[in-house]
Amino acid sequence: MSEKVIRHAFEAPNAFTQAELGWEPWLEPLPLDELTERHYSGLVDKGRANSSYFRLLVRDPDILGARTRTDNDIFYNEKGGLPRAQRELSAAAASRTNGCIFCASVHSRFATHRSKRHDDVQRLLDEGPGGQQDDPQWRAVIDASVDLTRTPGDFDASNIRQLREAGLDDLAIADAIHGAAFFNWANRLMLSLGEPTPPTGS
Repeated sequence: MSEKVIRHAFEAPNAFTQAELGWEPWLEPLPLDELTERHYSGLVDKGRANSSYFRLLVRDPDILGARTRTDNDIFYNEKGGLPRAQRELSAAAASRTNGCIFCASVHSRFATHRSKRHDDVQRLLDEGPGGQQDDPQWRAVIDASVDLTRTPGDFDASNIRQLREAGLDDLAIADAIHGAAFFNWANRLMLSLGEPTPPTGS
């Protein structure tokens, strides 16, 4: 079945921000009244049915279910490993590198909330991943995330060494890799399906 491409009248944001943005797809999401129990199972959290992004992805509920459980485990399972702030930092660095303004806004905001380091997070958005970061752990997580995002083959033993020298153990290093790798994929999916909307009230 061919899908009609949706053209939006708004002007999409073109600068990285920690403000709360919306997102609208270029293809029609599944209508709420067409969701079945199988769809809700794929959403994992029924509240996600309010998101046009997830109602678009739920057209394949089995894939969405696997995607969402993976996402939740990477970012919400805090039984050891990397603190949540740095997991969000890895996602923000990947999103900033890929140019996904929406994802960068979400994960930079979470990184700020968890770390209370607004200026350091904002510097990542304003200056890019190469901007000044004085914390060795943040520098290592950003560098690893960028190398993994740009070309996975660029991520090598030197990144592991930098992360380890910054004080991260094996589980924390795995968390940093998972956060960046997941959003390297998720950014590209979101960028191909729609665009961010301006902050509310702008």
